Amino acid sequence: MKNSYIIVFFLFALIIRAASGEDMGQKQYSFFKDQKTYIKNPFELRDPFRRLIDSTKNAKKKGLKAGGDNNVFTNIMPLEEVAIEKIKIVGVLLGKDRRAMAQVEGNKETFVLKEGMKLGVDGAEIKAILPGGIVLVEKIVNVYDQEEYLETIIPMSDN
Repeated sequence: MKNSYIIVFFLFALIIRAASGEDMGQKQYSFFKDQKTYIKNPFELRDPFRRLIDSTKNAKKKGLKAGGDNNVFTNIMPLEEVAIEKIKIVGVLLGKDRRAMAQVEGNKETFVLKEGMKLGVDGAEIKAILPGGIVLVEKIVNVYDQEEYLETIIPMSDN
């Protein structure tokens, strides 16, 4: 019963369309006349309603660093601008991913240090985090214009 009403409705719509003089084929609009598209396969185009996902390896590293990013303004001095002598190690976390907690003299702010990070004005790199402190390696040029590596050990602080 319902199917017969649907068929009658579509036949009625076709009769009205034919009576109005509309072409039953594709209608060509005047403003599309003589225009060609350069899209070869439209199914290969990106979906405009899906979010772009950055799949590069550096996508995870694109975080906000304290004072390191040009778009972030903070009053916390980054560790790259602090002298090594003013850095105190207040804690060490051992395990799969070793971490060290550091404080700058005269500041209560605690920083988390990882192996491979650069510290100090001269860019000393953290090579090892040990239970007793951290090991820094710094590349310097001696008086003979030869590159040398200077190792510094910052022990754990008692305070």
